[in-house]
Amino acid sequence: MHAATSSVLFGLDPLWLSTVLMIVTYGVIISEKLNRSIIALLGAMLMVMFGLLTQEQAVGGVDFNTIALLVGMMIIVSITRKCGIFEFLAIWSAKLVKANPAGILAMLAIVTALVSALLDNVTTVLLVVPVTLIITEALKVNPYPFLFSQVLASNIGGTATLIGDPPNILIGGQVGLSFNDFAINLAPVIVVILIVHVLSIHLIWGRCMQSSPELRARVMAFDAVQAITDRRLLRLASLVLALVMLAFVMARTLGLESGTIGMAGAALLLLLDNLGKPAEQQSESVVKVYNEIEWVTILFFVGLFIIIAGVEHAGLLRLLADQLLAATGGDFTATGVSILWASAVLSAIVDNIPFVATMIPLIKSMGPAFGGGDALLPLWWCLSLGACLGGNGTLIGASANLTVAGIAERNGIPFSFATYTKIAFPLMLTHVAISQVYLWWRYF
Repeated sequence: MHAATSSVLFGLDPLWLSTVLMIVTYGVIISEKLNRSIIALLGAMLMVMFGLLTQEQAVGGVDFNTIALLVGMMIIVSITRKCGIFEFLAIWSAKLVKANPAGILAMLAIVTALVSALLDNVTTVLLVVPVTLIITEALKVNPYPFLFSQVLASNIGGTATLIGDPPNILIGGQVGLSFNDFAINLAPVIVVILIVHVLSIHLIWGRCMQSSPELRARVMAFDAVQAITDRRLLRLASLVLALVMLAFVMARTLGLESGTIGMAGAALLLLLDNLGKPAEQQSESVVKVYNEIEWVTILFFVGLFIIIAGVEHAGLLRLLADQLLAATGGDFTATGVSILWASAVLSAIVDNIPFVATMIPLIKSMGPAFGGGDALLPLWWCLSLGACLGGNGTLIGASANLTVAGIAERNGIPFSFATYTKIAFPLMLTHVAISQVYLWWRYF
């Protein structure tokens, strides 16, 4: 038994208790009877009160790098949108495809994936979703297909690079893989998957989308330049965003985590936006920005991290990983395929960050059996593709999913767990199947 679970309530088995608590918590979240942040925080506190985690371990289980990145980028987006840049992008995007809803649906998915490869996927959806809501409102079309498509596209694009998705950041940092390593080995299959995704979304929704000629003509008549309301802020925000993007690309050289970069960018933009303003006006400006942070999403993440820490400390994730590796019988190809599919399915059910953190040392330990660390490279790509793409399977599978769901709900757009999963899970399985074919062809 893990030291952290030596004083479990009534001497119950920590493995079973933590597993039951996680299942019950997820079940209530899926039922949507109560706000998911309430349930996640309650489940997290029960992990501590039942003795499955100490208070210190609960705090340690929270990935503050992810939390800081979320908060930092939400602040940057909140300030940046005041200059009108997102309205500009909305008009430009709509006019590029002649305000055709199906064309916009496809184009925004491609843009989201491309930006997610250079930024983290959470930042990308924070930038793209406001644009999407403006476009769909102008054309009077259902925004849900657009948001759904962008969730999947953000995780697909983020899989292509080191900085695009948290699991890749974990793998790259602990294994020593570079930005170029991920791009060279994963980008080719991601291009294929993105094409399949765009075609799938078109078949499901795009081909049926219609908007009246009058609405399309009105959008085409918009002047994108006039949408920019504050050119000074646009210059400042563009500078900060450029610096943040550059820092993400050079994060390893700079020795900075993504959360630090996000918060630094937020602090810098807050400073530049408020320089020269009276103290009272500064206070009003800062409070307004802080009020626009998606606190429901942030607190849901906090609770979810603690719940996953509870089952991790109790040994559930390690048990599942050990059984996975033992079941392959030492066959390299079978091991890779098992890692790919298990990572995909489990990442759709639990947050992929603790799972990946658990799998990394286990895969490392297989080095001698397979001929050294260099021979393990295909297994890292299996883990990355499975964990990143698997996060698309359900709303709780990845950070970007919950971020978009939170923004959608605040704008009165239903984004239910069941409705999302019904379409997303089969698409995720299709994308993982494509990955398996690619891995077989290139590495096994």
